[in-house]
Amino acid sequence: MPAKKSFTPYANEADVLEVGNLMLENRLDRITISGDVDLTLDQAGLRDARRLHAQLAAVLAALEARDQAGELPDRLAPPDVKTVDNPFA
Repeated sequence: MPAKKSFTPYANEADVLEVGNLMLENRLDRITISGDVDLTLDQAGLRDARRLHAQLAAVLAALEARDQAGELPDRLAPPDVKTVDNPFA
């Protein structure tokens, strides 16, 4: 089993945690979850379910802490996306 990697929700723009083929990508203002994971009825499934549960609990705790502090908006504004010319065209 790979070593556990630290993943503090909303802490940076770099961390990615994998559970099966499911990826949790850290951002300062969002956690992006993509891919899939089979939570199989065996030890591997139990291990993956525990990792996923722990990580989602950490995300929930971070959201609740910011809500308690009055720092959680009703809805996050969409990101400011800029288009640039293709340097290879």
